[in-house]
Parts: sequence; C-alpha cells; structure tokens
Amino acid sequence: MIKWSFSGLKDFDNCPRQYHEVKIRQNFVKKATEQMLYGTAVHKACEDYVKDGTPLAKNYERFKPMLDVLRETPGTQYTEYKMALTAEKVPCEFDSPDYWVRGVVDLLVVDDTQAYIVDYKTGSNRYPDPKQLKLMGLMTFMHFPEVEHIKAGLLFIAHNSFVSEAYRREDIPKLWQVFAPTLKRLELSFINDSWPARATPLCGWCPVNSCEFHKER
Repeated sequence: MIKWSFSGLKDFDNCPRQYHEVKIRQNFVKKATEQMLYGTAVHKACEDYVKDGTPLAKNYERFKPMLDVLRETPGTQYTEYKMALTAEKVPCEFDSPDYWVRGVVDLLVVDDTQAYIVDYKTGSNRYPDPKQLKLMGLMTFMHFPEVEHIKAGLLFIAHNSFVSEAYRREDIPKLWQVFAPTLKRLELSFINDSWPARATPLCGWCPVNSCEFHKER
C-alpha cells in the first residue's frame, strides 16, 4: 500500500526521480536551506505563542497582531495537530502501520460544527498553493465528525497576507478528486518501477547528483 503526505506527493509531482532517490531508496538527503531553517524557527515561535503565550523573540514581534487574532478565536485549539487516515479513509493513529495518508496542521480550532485551519507560511505569497489546506480539511472532517464547515487559510506571516478557503462536509468527494490524478501517477510509478527525471527551476537545490539534470548552484 502506498503511504503519502502532502509534502511527499508534492515532491513526487515536482520530480519522480528525486522522490524515488530521496524518499524511497534514501540514496540522497535533502540539506536544510537557510529558508527552511528560518521557516522551522518561525513555525515553532508561532506554535509556542499561540499555545502557551510564550513571548516572541524581538525579530518576530511584528507577527504578534496576527497571532493574537488566532489566539482569540473561540473553540478548542490544537497546535501542530497530527492526523492520519487508513486507505478506507478511517481515522487512525499518526504512527499506525495501517496509515495511508497523514499530515500535521499548524493550527486547528474546533468550535461545535465549525472548524478553522491555519497553515503558517514564511515564503512568498505570490503563488499560493491551497492544496495542503484541502488535505487538512479532509482529515479534519474525518477526525471530527461533528464538524460541518471549515474555514481554512494560508497565513503568509512575513507579508501579513491571508489566503482563505471554505469547505463543507458535502464537498468531501470533490476535495479528494484534487489529489486523485497525482496519486494515480504515483501508483503507476510503483507498479512499473518508473521514476523519470524532470527538469525544473529547483534542480539547483536537488541532492541527486547522479541525475542528468543535476546542477551545482
């Protein structure tokens, strides 16, 4: 059975060769860039402030007004909340051997039949990709059967920008279809053991130096 996450599926969609060499065969390791390290630090600072009121470092204090709005959102708040589903789309433990898909939502707030999902982003807001929100929404509907409506958003915290979406429980079949084509291609790659390389602008950051498209930055 194929196991996946949003980030893994995105990696496969970007380049099947890299996905296979890094995630499956583990022949290469992605090195953390300065942008990735900054993103991790900001996520941790936001999580601690929203969850426990831990004071923000001076260079993050400008994020406080946005985070205060989140802290004041009514409902039960879950930070860095882990969710997983089996292939039958039934909730399971995050580390269950039977999991099919799993993910971590930065902030989930459940208030009766309404839920709010927020994903912190530290990069550019020029090309927002809400697919991750859709997957987190699907897992929220499964894990919280009382939830009928979800408001979700990408919070580009360095740009004070919020890209929002809204889902209803009746949208579930349509939301799963967003991932179906790429999941089918992933399945076929496993069946045929076919992992073609794809040249993209990200090749300069790829650790797979055996690839014909590899570039040294």
